[in-house]
This record gives sequence, C-alpha cells and structure tokens, in this order.
Amino acid sequence: MNRGNAMRFLSNDDALPAGTLVLSNTDDVSQFGDALKAAPAVALQFPKWVDGRAYSQAVVLRGRLKYVGEIVATGEVMIDMLPLLRRCGFDAAQLVDGQSLEAADRSLGYFPGQYQADPGRAVRT
Repeated sequence: MNRGNAMRFLSNDDALPAGTLVLSNTDDVSQFGDALKAAPAVALQFPKWVDGRAYSQAVVLRGRLKYVGEIVATGEVMIDMLPLLRRCGFDAAQLVDGQSLEAADRSLGYFPGQYQADPGRAVRT
C-alpha cells in the first residue's frame, strides 16, 4: 500500500488508540478544551455516511483549536469519503465492513491537488 497518502485505516474490529476522546457528531468540539489537550486522539462519528457534521468538527479542531493529535473517522465511513476526510484534517478512518484497504489507499491518490484554496493554508501565487 502507498503510505505516502498519510492516512491510517482501521477495521471495525480494531481498537481506537488508548486515551481516545470519542465525540458525537452533535458535540460542540470547542467545549472540550482541557479534554482535547490530554487526548492523543479524537474519534469523530459519522452515524450515516450522508451526515457530514464530523467534517466540520475536524476543520474546527485543526483550524480554530489547533489540535495536533490524531483525528479518527468512525461510524459509517466509506472509501468515497476518504479524500475529503483527509482534506478536513482526519489522520485515520475506521472503515465499514466490506471496504477494501487497497481500494481505500488507492482512492487517496486520485486527486493530487484541490480546486479550491484551503483557508487554513497559504495560497501559492
């Protein structure tokens, strides 16, 4: 597998890292300041693949709160979601059963860049 794509994949049977702070997709991540500082990882939940609130939570964690630990996508996470997960700041994804790890890794190589500027990164001119 191409680890240059920098995303770790977990199966549903894999345990989350020790000390992971598990948040619901309805939680206001900005209210977990002290817990975030102590957590080596944060798991954000996708109860349904069409519910994208965890994407926004990840952007807030990375952008506003400057969280540097691992962010893990859990729940109904499918291969199609991986490029956007990575762009929003996720480091790992716990894929639903039946998703091929090889296909997941390959999906991260389809788009070498983005059409839109990322507000958290400097734009090259």
